[in-house]
Amino acid sequence: MNKRKIAGHFLVFLAVVFSFLPVLSAEKFSQPVYDVVEELDVKVTMRDGVRLSTNIYRPDAPGRFPVVLMRTPYGNGGPGDRYGLFFAGRGYAVVLQDTRGRYESEGAFDPFRNEASDGYDTQQWVGAQAWSNSKIGTIGGSYVGITQWLPAPLGSPYLVAMMPVVTFSDAYNSLQSGGVFPLRLATSWSFYMTAPYDFDMEELTNRLDEINMSLPLIEQDRHVGWKVLFLRDWLSHPEKDLYWEKASIKGNFTAIKASVLNVGGWYDPFIGGTIKNFIGMTSSDIDPEIRAGQKLLIGPWSHSVSSEDGKLGELDFGENSETDMWELMLQWLDSRLKGMDTGIMDEPPVKIFVMGENLWRNESEWPLARTDYRKYYFHSSGNANTLNGDGSLSTRLPEGKSADRFVYDPANPVPSRADGAYYDALAMGPHDQRPIEQREDVLVYSTPPLERDLEVTGPVEVVIYAASSAENTDFTAKLVDVHPGGRAFNLCEGIIRASYREGFTDPSNIEPGRVYEYHIDLVATSNVFDKGHRIRVEISSSNFPRFDRNLNTGRNFATDTTWVKAEQTIYHSREYPSCIVLPVIE
Repeated sequence: MNKRKIAGHFLVFLAVVFSFLPVLSAEKFSQPVYDVVEELDVKVTMRDGVRLSTNIYRPDAPGRFPVVLMRTPYGNGGPGDRYGLFFAGRGYAVVLQDTRGRYESEGAFDPFRNEASDGYDTQQWVGAQAWSNSKIGTIGGSYVGITQWLPAPLGSPYLVAMMPVVTFSDAYNSLQSGGVFPLRLATSWSFYMTAPYDFDMEELTNRLDEINMSLPLIEQDRHVGWKVLFLRDWLSHPEKDLYWEKASIKGNFTAIKASVLNVGGWYDPFIGGTIKNFIGMTSSDIDPEIRAGQKLLIGPWSHSVSSEDGKLGELDFGENSETDMWELMLQWLDSRLKGMDTGIMDEPPVKIFVMGENLWRNESEWPLARTDYRKYYFHSSGNANTLNGDGSLSTRLPEGKSADRFVYDPANPVPSRADGAYYDALAMGPHDQRPIEQREDVLVYSTPPLERDLEVTGPVEVVIYAASSAENTDFTAKLVDVHPGGRAFNLCEGIIRASYREGFTDPSNIEPGRVYEYHIDLVATSNVFDKGHRIRVEISSSNFPRFDRNLNTGRNFATDTTWVKAEQTIYHSREYPSCIVLPVIE
């Protein structure tokens, strides 16, 4: 399998999947009236002399046109590229560029670290071309969204609009979630992006579980036969230090003057970044005119935002849950770059799909101003282990001094669901959690069946008071919707490494046996728990291979090769009121 085919295969999981070119008949959108001129492998020179391979598709007509720019590590297409033909035929100049070190571009591929300067230099080059009308709109998903965000604060005067899909703007926050490394996502992506032309990808896929169990983490690449230097760098920088500066816009949203349509999925691993980007671009210190041009769209999707049939994981959200991404891109770009009245700016800034109810809804802000943040406290008689235990969940404060205990064994971690899926971290979706909830190292707290519908829409957090026999360990939390009959579907989840309980710049181990307060960010969801359903919270200490295992030794997680079992205690009393904080919408 050659490298271009490898990238194409990988894109099914790591970028937005647009499987066909639609026929758009709406007169309010640009129509395909132009023949297309192609200029392939044009070398654009960056400030350090490195030349990046750039394909240009433009209308076969005189004049200047707005520009659609996509910078990608997955291959910039070729003759008859579908993006090039689609947009150029509708009156856009289209620029598709291989990022540094990829395909026909010069230089070395070092993820994130050159995208700000390379992206800005490319935008400046595009804006000066004879076929450009000096208005640029950027598009693309996953890494192709990062190539939009990182150069944006540098302030190219040509950048007018962005449409980043399932992406983030701070690599550290996505590669060190709660201080924990997203093992399956990071290693599989790294291996596939650096694989030789003739490497057997199917064989590697079949070995990922075995590879991810190997220690030390920093040498997992030796099992594939070559060093992945950037993966080793990521593992060597678990704190938010200077290494990560080039991989973040550093919260500098005020320097961005573009309208941004953020698109995400409730089950996408980067949904937290998507939401933070929208919040950053709509904060009070953003110029009101810029703030008015921001949009957020979140559907019941994973990293691939199109399932064609409304199904994700083990649930069917209905055909109504699907969105025509080609039409959405055109609607956005026609509005922002051509000034056409496509209707998109007449809609409220936020559009979310409310699961359970399975309906789209417009909102004026995120999080919703009318949110009632309600605490549901953990209760038990000390036997909340497994779904058959006595753990319960209610708005009533716990009495007494109850606690639940379990043993976390790094040699037998709680498996991620859907376990065994190709790219577990990216094949996320609603899956029945009962196989996980049968384990003794999973604590389960559930409400009684609800007497009326309850909507939960917004950020979700779990606060636990816990002690461990280890010097360092992890705690996980998961919000689950339990259907009548027992099926238990995950909504959102999170993890915290004990050493990062106070932040990500100065980690410290814990004192064995001492009770600490932990805040676990479950990011966000939107779901109606129907009457008769139950709200459930799972607490444990591992979610593998989505996240790396804490070996409980307190040593360097990237180089350690030994582990110990940890005895974990979760307290729930008036002194230690462990709970989940739910954003309830009346």
